[in-house]
Amino acid sequence: MKPKYLILFLVIILSACFVGCSSPPKLSPLAANDVIVAFGDSLTFGTGVEQIYSYPAVLGQMIGRKVVNAGVPGEVTADGLSRLPKVLQQEKPALLILCHGANDQLRRLNLRKAADNIKKMISLARHEGVSVVLIAVPAPNLSVSPHVMYGEIAWELSVPLEEKILSEVLADSKLKSDFIHPNATGYRLMAEAIAALLKKSGAIN
Repeated sequence: MKPKYLILFLVIILSACFVGCSSPPKLSPLAANDVIVAFGDSLTFGTGVEQIYSYPAVLGQMIGRKVVNAGVPGEVTADGLSRLPKVLQQEKPALLILCHGANDQLRRLNLRKAADNIKKMISLARHEGVSVVLIAVPAPNLSVSPHVMYGEIAWELSVPLEEKILSEVLADSKLKSDFIHPNATGYRLMAEAIAALLKKSGAIN
């Protein structure tokens, strides 16, 4: 291999290792009485299961904190952006778990605008002193891989990102209640992955 190609190869490998092995951005530790808001669409609401099996309900049990389910089935990011200020004012959370954009993709809306809406939601929460965790939604294609915009947003705004869990769940028919929603086991796996991210980012012990 020529030296210049060897150097390029090593740069690519090191970059991939850095991205894959680096720790997520750190969050402020959550107090025992801090409120967490899970904000999004039907994936947050828990469509396909009883509410006690939604990921916010299961996560709250796992980490011993109040997790408010602020999911609205069918919502697109523009509507989420409009709704968020009232939710923040009402719940006064310390942490926002943001899982949005699935319906923008399904309806083939402008994803550049969707990404901008998600970034505005993150900035809005941070302006209120609320930490944010981002959950990636897979693109609606056969690969069921996370849409690239989530990684770009997380990198740009230095937000902890759970990038893989929804793609892994929705790629497995045994973990789904229908074509686009997890079943109880799938939602539990979501909660476990988010809890692990919160621990890794320093939000919980």
